[in-house]
Amino acid sequence: MDIQTLVAELRQEIGKIESAIEALLGLGQTKPRRGRPPKSAQATAVSATAKRGPRKMSAAARAKIAAAQRARWAKQKGQAAPKTATAAKKKPTGRKPMSPAMKKKLSAMMKARWAARKKQ
Repeated sequence: MDIQTLVAELRQEIGKIESAIEALLGLGQTKPRRGRPPKSAQATAVSATAKRGPRKMSAAARAKIAAAQRARWAKQKGQAAPKTATAAKKKPTGRKPMSPAMKKKLSAMMKARWAARKKQ
């Protein structure tokens, strides 16, 4: 064997041994770190967001969100979505209007009840 080839083989062996030692000691990490960043980096990110005040939403944005939610509710109930905010407020109560005779009768009943309480 030639001395130069012997020296080249020995250098290759030395390289393999050194890489094995680095792998055992954890020095030869070539992969990037995965997962959550270390606490020091995380603390700086949290402190930057903690200094900022509460976020504020514009009235127009709130109105858009409310209209979308009303449309979702209407879809879930099987009704047509209201087109405007005033249309959503005018819902039928399901009551019949009271007749004038009934109003008069209730008024007399309440006056009698108040008079009885006043006597006591």
